[in-house]
Amino acid sequence: MKIRFTKMQGLGNDFVVIDAINQQVELTPEQARYLADRRFGVGCDQILIVERPTQAGVDFRYRIYNADGGEVEQCGNGARCFVRFVHDKGLTRSKEIRVETRSGIIGPRLNDDGLVTVDMGVPVFEPARVPFVSDSDAVVQMLEVGSDKVAITAVSMGNPHAVQVVADVDTAPVQEQGALIERHPRFPARVNAGFLQVVNDHTINLRVFERGSGETLACGTGACAAVVTGISRELIASPVTVHTRGGDLSIAWNGPGTPVLMTGPAVTVFDGEIDI
Repeated sequence: MKIRFTKMQGLGNDFVVIDAINQQVELTPEQARYLADRRFGVGCDQILIVERPTQAGVDFRYRIYNADGGEVEQCGNGARCFVRFVHDKGLTRSKEIRVETRSGIIGPRLNDDGLVTVDMGVPVFEPARVPFVSDSDAVVQMLEVGSDKVAITAVSMGNPHAVQVVADVDTAPVQEQGALIERHPRFPARVNAGFLQVVNDHTINLRVFERGSGETLACGTGACAAVVTGISRELIASPVTVHTRGGDLSIAWNGPGTPVLMTGPAVTVFDGEIDI
């Protein structure tokens, strides 16, 4: 099966984007892993599938596969690349669209300056909905990670996140703890592990060990989760510039019950075709 694709990136978080409207595509987990493989396939953190919507009032359906072949609910950097892709490929003339995902409807908008703003929805802290096994709804909870106990905030941005505050992201045990937190038994759907360093009231540094992909250069939902964590813990205030290893995102959140707005770049790298 030959598949036409576009390689894209948002702050170094890279994607294989596939138009499944104008070609028939149905990936198996094995095929997804092959596409994501950086030696034998195209290479990416996630695969994004553009499909026709299945419900009224939306423009597209958005499916996401991690590098391990598992389908997941949401991807913030991918959402920005999604709207850039459908606009550049002539699938829509609208700069603002509504897209259905496994976790609900999102609203990405292509701005006049070339950046993309995405309404990422309202963050969820209720443990059962993250999901996170806990008998408490406290914002800060203790988690046993190997021989350590770390203070985390469990939050869903359409996908689960465990965010901890660290003194310095450069020396934080991202690889060691990230892998343990990702598959921690208290997160039954696994989790993205975020490491947040406060720089000042409106600036943070962030590293994220992503579920199914390992550490990436940037994570859009992870940036949103980190900001709402920092604001909820009264460490920072909106709007917030998030420094990742791939570049900067701007995140705005007005507090409980309101949506998170994420703004950042989306870049096309190249188009190609591969036989899988």
